[in-house]
Amino acid sequence: MSADLSRLSLNTATTKTLTLEEAVDVAARAGLGAVGLWRDRVAEAGLERAAAVVRDAGLRVSSLCRGGFLTAVDAEGQRAALEDNRAAIVEAATLGTRELVMVVGGLPACPEPGRAALPDGDRDLVATRQRVADRIGELVPVAEEHDVRLVLEPMNPIFAADRGVLSTLEQSLDLAADFPAEAVGVVVDTYHVWWDPKLEAQIARAGAEGRLAGYQVCDWVLPLADDSLLSRGYMGDGYVDFAAITRWVADAGYTGDVEVEIFNQAVWDTPGGDVVATMADRYQRLVAPYL
Repeated sequence: MSADLSRLSLNTATTKTLTLEEAVDVAARAGLGAVGLWRDRVAEAGLERAAAVVRDAGLRVSSLCRGGFLTAVDAEGQRAALEDNRAAIVEAATLGTRELVMVVGGLPACPEPGRAALPDGDRDLVATRQRVADRIGELVPVAEEHDVRLVLEPMNPIFAADRGVLSTLEQSLDLAADFPAEAVGVVVDTYHVWWDPKLEAQIARAGAEGRLAGYQVCDWVLPLADDSLLSRGYMGDGYVDFAAITRWVADAGYTGDVEVEIFNQAVWDTPGGDVVATMADRYQRLVAPYL
């Protein structure tokens, strides 16, 4: 009997060297049900063509990544962020997914992810989080118009300075609470939240509030890479308890796709078909039994 991979989704970040067409092809050939798309690959293919490629392969788009980076202090930066996110909302709708993953952004003192702080840069974390909430509020009407959900992604605290000032699922749900569940949700990414002592309760809360919009899986591996962003691995290669977290997600009522999103140079250097075969095997053994 063939394995049921109908809920498994290949996030195109996992096969970074493949074009959108190539990623869709390896996912379809392996029997996956969906792909999670990054906007760079969509832009390379062209929006309408990207939608057609996925549709013609018989796959779903589980999510589009990414919107966000909403933390600018200056009016020009805020306008640019809103413009880019409005475009991302339209892209998500055109691709046929409701879920636009929001990497909300780091402190204004960071000139770009991974770089040293600006000496006189803004380090006010409380005010930065408030700006995220304010920008989300401005984007909600656009999201509702296009039937798209802004999906807040809590990120591991090591990325609070440069990528995501929302570090826990609780923070993300608290921010989302001011908006309709159909317009603002959350994603559980095991890499970012596996350590959180409140994780079980907050996943249950997300389900009860109708905000559990996505489940992304990969492992936390050591030693950390020189670039900590690339310290993700296949499920089973690190320290994440996938059985427990997957049970919590399932108990919360989540029935959507399970995306594998891995940033890892060794994985990127592996042929795409081999990557998908490995992630499918790990999914079958470590995740699917607990869904």
